[in-house]
Formats: sequence, C-alpha cells, structure tokens
Amino acid sequence: MGTTKWIGTLAVAALAALPVVGAPSAPAAPGGGTAEASAPLRDLAAAEGKYFGTAMTVGELADPAYRDLSAREAGVLTVGNELKWDTTEPARGSFDFGPGDQVVAGGVAAGQLVRGHTLVWHSQTPAWVKALEPADLQQAMVDHIAAVAGHYRGKVIAWDVVNEAFAEDGTRRQEFWQLKLGDGYIADAFRAAHAADPDAKLYYNDYNIDGIGAKSDAVYEMVKSLLEEGVPIHGVGLQGHLILGQVPSTVRQNVQRFADLGLEVAFTELDVRMDTPADAAKLAAQAADYSAVVSACVAVDGCVGVTTWGLSDKYSWIPSVFPGQGAALPFDESFRPKPAYDAVAAAFGGGSQAACSAVYRVVGQWGGGFQGEVVVTAGAAALTGWTVTWPLGSGQAVTAAWNASVSTAGGVVTARNASYNGSVGAGRSTSFGFLASGPHATAPTVGCATG
Repeated sequence: MGTTKWIGTLAVAALAALPVVGAPSAPAAPGGGTAEASAPLRDLAAAEGKYFGTAMTVGELADPAYRDLSAREAGVLTVGNELKWDTTEPARGSFDFGPGDQVVAGGVAAGQLVRGHTLVWHSQTPAWVKALEPADLQQAMVDHIAAVAGHYRGKVIAWDVVNEAFAEDGTRRQEFWQLKLGDGYIADAFRAAHAADPDAKLYYNDYNIDGIGAKSDAVYEMVKSLLEEGVPIHGVGLQGHLILGQVPSTVRQNVQRFADLGLEVAFTELDVRMDTPADAAKLAAQAADYSAVVSACVAVDGCVGVTTWGLSDKYSWIPSVFPGQGAALPFDESFRPKPAYDAVAAAFGGGSQAACSAVYRVVGQWGGGFQGEVVVTAGAAALTGWTVTWPLGSGQAVTAAWNASVSTAGGVVTARNASYNGSVGAGRSTSFGFLASGPHATAPTVGCATG
C-alpha cells in the first residue's frame, strides 16, 4: 500500500489557509525575553512539510491563556481524553459526544486540524466491555468504532485505532482484547474504522517503540503483515514518552524503516521527563533530546509530524504518574518557553540562517544581585566554538561564571565556550551560567556567533 502524504499537500495548504483565532504574540521567555523563533512552531513545521501538534482536554480548553498558546503554536490538535471509550460509551449503546465535540470545536476555532485518540485500548475502557463474552465483545467493538468514528467522520484527519497492544518483550499484551479475541481483533478494528470513516488516516499507536528493539520489531512485523493482508492501516504512531538523556540512538533508523513500508509515521505524544526540580543542565539536555526527535522526523520524508502531549508543564500528566518527575514539556508552568521550545523551532528550521542562537534567562534574584543562564543552540550546522555577547544593564557587573569564559569591556559581556562544550551538534544545545551584582529589570538582546 502506498502512502498518501496528506501533511505534505492537503494539510499544509489547509493549515496555511485557516485563521489562527485568538493566538497571542511570541511567548515571553523567563527573564523577560522572547522565544528565539520568529514564527510559531506550527508555521515552522508546515514550511518543512510536517505538522506540529499538541493534545488538549476539555478542562485545559477552559483556560483562555492556554487555549491561546495552543492556537498559536499547534497546527494539529489531538483530543486528550474525551474520545476514549469510558467517555464516549460509558454504558452499552449510550453514547456521549458532548465533551469530544467541545474539544473538536475548540480546535476548529483555532484553525487546527484534529486527530482522534483512541478507539480500542485496554485502559480507560468501561468494566461492562471487559466483562463481555468473546462474540459479544467482538460485536461491541465493531459497534463502538462505527458509532464513534462515524460521528466524527470528516471532522478528524486521523485515528489512533488500536493503542498499546504489545508488551515490552514484543509479545501481545495479555489484556482482555487479546485474551478473548486473539490476534485478529486488530485487523478487525482497522477494517471497522475504515468503514466508518474512509478518509481518515488510521494508525497503530504505542510507547517505547521510538527506537529499534524487541517491541518495535514486533510492531514492525505486525503492520507489515497487515499491509500484506490488505488491511487499511496508514500509519504508526510513536508515542515518544521519553526519559531525559534516553532518546534511542536508532530513532531515525526506526522511523525510516516504518516509512519504507509505505506508512506514515508520527510522534504522537512526545514529552521528555526528568527528576525535578529542573535546572539549567537538565533543561539543556532536554532541549537536545527534543531536537534529536524532531530532527529525526524532519530527516525522513514519511514522518508527517510531531505532537507533544500538552504544551505546558502546568498540564502535564507526568507528575501524577511518576512522582518526583516532571518538567517534561516545551513550556513551563507559567507558559514561558524553555530551551526545548527553541530546540524544536531550530529543528524545524527556525533561525536556520543563523549559525547559533542564545536564550538568556534569570533563574534567581536577591537583594543586590541575580543568577542568570544562557542556552546556546546550534543552527543548521554543528558548532566547533561559540561566542555570546550582551550589554550590561545600568549598575550591573558579572561577578562569576561557569561553563564559559566571561569578560567585560565597554559595558558589553563576552562569553566564550569552555574547552569541553564548544562542540555542539546541529540543532543541539549547551548552556552556561553566571552571577551578577546590581538590579535586573528586563532581559537584554543577546548575540551569538561561531568561534
């Protein structure tokens, strides 16, 4: 089955034509600056023939500032919870589309295309479904897909049809779907979804299949078999729930092999969690991880887009599931962009004409002084050395610095890389910090150059 690259043609044109309602100006960065990208991520991605998206729930939609942030940055919206079985069909034959309709309408109002998530999953499925006998369960699955995908026919561009059907060792997850219906339920679910909405792209979606390994190998063999059987499957969703510093080295190779089957590939739920609290070093490492994932997508024609599971740490699911971890998204809890935001922008081509960019942030203040950090991000080419400059404010003086050699002359601070952090890969980041005396009012304009 050949792939139809909807994002490279129809969707990019649609995104360009749709109005962005209520979108704010460039988001403010910590310390009073603004994000380095001159265009929002949705536009930078579309220029590369990709999409940038995020997830949204009804509760999050009620936050005007967050709704506006989503409208500005995301061209595609995934419905976070409201299309799952426990919401759409809590009792057999009794459907509730109200919450899902609200999120879909919010996406349409923001000029966003909408992804559906998810039709068949072992989690967030009512007890009445799990209690059914095999023949009845099969019929309930087909009826559910027909009703839900049918209701949203023409309103969503894609569905995560089956979610998380594999265990870590590559065997089928031993949950009620598999135990009662066997391997064939996945193909049946895709056929039912295609019958309900022939124009939607249909995805298999799972976590820990971002790089090559036992689980992704098993998914690869399954989708290859489905294609050979003529099952209407169009894409594979790599969820991308990652841990700081653990982006698989084979991520690009993995994306490529799925694309080589003629499938679309998308990162559908990307976040990069860390032990909290965050600090400059962790945020720089997180930026590098985001860059690696987005760069892998940009490099492969069949990768159609990247969706983060939310935009702001304020609404991340991570802390409630992984105590002591969080800070996983491109914006902090106050909706300020983090280094990850700049790294994603750079990977999508933002600022690609510049050799490097630098973001200046104040991370602490006290009477008579403050602590700052600067994140340096390489442009389209790797750096072998970098120099950052900024003007001192009235009454300010740099008193100490680390991870850079810092000097001051004529009211201008010049920071040069240390011996160990001058080499920065394309789209990747490093950082340095400093202490300064004097008052801090607004972030200065920061320059970055090679050498």
